[in-house]
Amino acid sequence: MQTVPNSMPANIQIEDDRTGLETETLKRAFLDNLFYIQGKFPALATPNDYYMALAYTVRDRLLRRWLSSAELYTNSGSRTVCYLSAEFLMGPHLGNNLINLGIYNQVNQAIEELGLNLDELLQQEEEPGLGNGGLGRLAACYLDSLASLEIPAIGYGIRYEFGIFDQEIHNGWQVEITDKWLRYGNPWEIARPDWAVDVKFGGHTESFEDELEGRFRVRWVPYKVVRGIPYDTPILGYKVNTANTLRLWSAEAAESFDFAAFNSGDYLGAVQQKSDSENISKVLYPNDELYRGKQLRLEQQMFFVSCSLQDMIRIMAGQKLPLEDFHKKFAIQLNDTHPAIAVVELMRLLMDEHSMDWDKSWAIVHNTFGYTNHTLLPEALERWPIRLFGELLPRHLEIVYEINRRFLDDVRIKFPDDGDRLSRLSLIDESGEKYVRMANLACVGSAAINGVAALHSELLKQTVLKDFYEMYPEKFSNKTNGVTPRRFMVLSNPRLETLITSKIGDSWIKHLDELHKLEPFVNDPAFCAEFRQIKHAIKQDLANYIKVKTNIDVNPNSIFDIQAKRIHEYKRQHLNALHIVTLYNRIKANPNLDITPRTFLFGGKAAPGYYMAKLIIKLINSIGDVVNRDPDIAGRLKVVFLTDYNVKFAQRVYPAADLSEQISTAGKEASGTGNMKFAMNGSLTIGTLDGANIEIREEVGAENFFLFGLSAEEVVAKKAAGYNPMDYYASNPELKLVIDRISSGFFSSGDGNLFKPIVDDLLYRDEYMLMADYQAYIDCQDQVDHAYRDQDHWTRMSILNVARMGKFSSDRAIREYCEDIWKVQPVPIELDEYRQTQTTLNL
Repeated sequence: MQTVPNSMPANIQIEDDRTGLETETLKRAFLDNLFYIQGKFPALATPNDYYMALAYTVRDRLLRRWLSSAELYTNSGSRTVCYLSAEFLMGPHLGNNLINLGIYNQVNQAIEELGLNLDELLQQEEEPGLGNGGLGRLAACYLDSLASLEIPAIGYGIRYEFGIFDQEIHNGWQVEITDKWLRYGNPWEIARPDWAVDVKFGGHTESFEDELEGRFRVRWVPYKVVRGIPYDTPILGYKVNTANTLRLWSAEAAESFDFAAFNSGDYLGAVQQKSDSENISKVLYPNDELYRGKQLRLEQQMFFVSCSLQDMIRIMAGQKLPLEDFHKKFAIQLNDTHPAIAVVELMRLLMDEHSMDWDKSWAIVHNTFGYTNHTLLPEALERWPIRLFGELLPRHLEIVYEINRRFLDDVRIKFPDDGDRLSRLSLIDESGEKYVRMANLACVGSAAINGVAALHSELLKQTVLKDFYEMYPEKFSNKTNGVTPRRFMVLSNPRLETLITSKIGDSWIKHLDELHKLEPFVNDPAFCAEFRQIKHAIKQDLANYIKVKTNIDVNPNSIFDIQAKRIHEYKRQHLNALHIVTLYNRIKANPNLDITPRTFLFGGKAAPGYYMAKLIIKLINSIGDVVNRDPDIAGRLKVVFLTDYNVKFAQRVYPAADLSEQISTAGKEASGTGNMKFAMNGSLTIGTLDGANIEIREEVGAENFFLFGLSAEEVVAKKAAGYNPMDYYASNPELKLVIDRISSGFFSSGDGNLFKPIVDDLLYRDEYMLMADYQAYIDCQDQVDHAYRDQDHWTRMSILNVARMGKFSSDRAIREYCEDIWKVQPVPIELDEYRQTQTTLNL
């Protein structure tokens, strides 16, 4: 037995290695996890071993808060938000958790004292590629805010074994590489196989009469059963004790090994069921151009929705809550149409599995769901062929027909003798091949419907959901998107965060509207100089990174002109490319032209089956190949495509931007969130009156925003009047030269056919109005060139953009959802005495 020396104080405190937050405790815990979890000592440890040891050290500190949160939620039966999303683009967890725990500095010191570098360990983390863009990143921001606001919540989705592909560029073309994000394991998740559920597919239905109640009932006899295994990740709020759950489902076969088949020599057949079942959670967004791809996508949606709803029912049973109160216990938000099948699946579970009648089930369903629409593009509103839907989900098709029958009866009462309206509102599209319309289903089954920016919400009511707005005006509201400042300012831009906090304190991190206190500092020369120095240092860091990754030298004194987002024709990366060619042509015509040096940075992925988007990537890279090596340009222009753009990479890019390209065709972008992240970090925006650009411009001031282009109303009017893009080509010599130079093969080694699809689309179709907006865009870019020359004024505009971005915090958006749609209240978490970080020894 060890004797405590008499000289020791009578009362000492020893921190627990799993919960303590002091530097010495963190060092000890880190080394313990390296030894006992990774099974390594320093001489054998790899950088990944060190990262894993640190991740487990941080996770230990999350678990105490996570379990305390779960315990209080269970005991109190608190109303819980369930966010259903096919994507959760969380980004790396380690740095964000250090920020939210408030121990970034302590951990940095501990790691440094151990002879390691925290930045290098942060870079070791594989990004979970569980999303493709704004939809998934929004879901991640909302989980952060829900926890930070102490709102009980669960995020439900799919644990894709292979996420969104890794992007490589070969000869200018995008090449998709398997994203093996799980190859080294995931230290943040905990498997819950004891909470597994079964999901049915295919087969047929049988009707029968309930022997006890004498009621008509339906039994679903499936062809296939897939088991869903939940994997839980704690999501910690910022400097609170609340840690909510991200629960992702992995698919497994109900019986993964056929022993009889194996013994008979059918080794492939012995594991066939395992392979078929696990395909469901293999890949994010399988290519759905083929029938089998469509089937797999529908299977994915049904899989995670059914798993999640069954899990909610399990939670209610565990808390001994009556199922009739399901809508009182849970508020479920449908993040776009991907989870819309939940409306039907909850009806099926309540009626077929729990013997409720239709009216009671429908009342619960309707009072449970809210639907967020993220698109105005009709082709993005999901539809499933009736044949596919019926083969895969026969019981659900029966319920869809019954929902539709009852709904259309209501429509007839409100709008008698309006057959066209009935056709438009019907859950079944019968204009050709029959389809189930998932947006219509979500609208009928939800108590609330919202858009994600003021313009988007108004256009929803005027266009794609006009009939539903006239049917249910009370359901509609706007909830402008927001982003979390914890990741996209504090973690991504620590130098700026330090400067801001030194002037106004740190409460802005939780209350972003307090950034307005920065406004007086635009008149402080010392503050402006420091702000400008920080921006330059960040640009130099990105320039160094680009040199290492691409061997391209970029000038940190140039305008960093950045367009980083999913590659899509409506986002108009090719309009940006036309501007580059315009500047190139001007310099070629006048090699002594005085222009502000500019570095054009592009980042984003094209969907694997989206040929035009991939051709746009090729165009950008081909233009860059010519521009970057032409001696006449003399470094005044540089073009760089940032390969494999993701959240981790974005954290380097947002703080470095001078100019943010938000140039979508007006009326096409629902909101955008990249526009918010750039502006929060001091980038000025060049953009159209589209999505949240409108509200950003209103907040930061028209004088601090570079506006160009047609409005949404003007786009519609011009198309209605008979838009002819050739008129612009014929009447604008500069535009004609740009198009001719691309079509001539100048940027494609003489191959005039390579970019012909883009050129032909611009000249003869131009759905996204590039030709109409070209001259306004060029003129506006000339204004940018002029404005950047006055660095004092540019810095003033940049600071005001930061100071006036308070509205665009995801905390504000979540408060609005909580008050207007979900009707939920914060549930503060207190850590119990027996779980205190420190143990007191009374000697």
